[in-house]
Amino acid sequence: MPKVQTNEAKEPVKEKKEKEIKLTKEQFFEHLDNLTVLELADYIKEFEERYGVTAAAAPIAMAAPGAASPQGEGPAEEAKSEFTVVLKSVGDKKINVIKTVREVTNLGLKEAKDLVDSAPKPVKENVTKEEAEEIKTKFEAVGAEIELQ
Repeated sequence: MPKVQTNEAKEPVKEKKEKEIKLTKEQFFEHLDNLTVLELADYIKEFEERYGVTAAAAPIAMAAPGAASPQGEGPAEEAKSEFTVVLKSVGDKKINVIKTVREVTNLGLKEAKDLVDSAPKPVKENVTKEEAEEIKTKFEAVGAEIELQ
C-alpha cells in the first residue's frame, strides 16, 4: 500500500530544499555574470516589480553624496585615488610635447598633434597618483604645463 504524505510532512522537505538552494553572494554574482542580456533584463523587471525599485533610482542616490563635496574639498582631495592629467599649455618645444604625448598615450602622430594643438585637453584619465606625477614630470621636462585633476 502506497504511503500518503500529509501537508505537515511535506513542509520539512520544502524547508530542506530552500536551505540547499541558498547561494552565497559570490555564487549569485557568478550566476549573474553568465546571464544573457535578455535574461538579465527579465531579472531586473522582476526585481522592480517585487521590491518596488527602479534601476534608474540607484545612480541618482549615489550622485547625492558627491553634491556635498565642495564644502569639504580638502579631505576629498586626499582620498582621491584616480586622477586626470590635463595639458594646460604647450610651451616652446611643441615637437617634444607631441613626442611625450605619444609616449604616454600610445596615440598616433596626427592624434597626438591634434591633442597638443587643442590644449587645454586631458592627456590621460583615471590614473593613479604615482603615474600622474610621473607623467607630469615628463611633460614639465619638455616645457609643458600640466594640471592634475
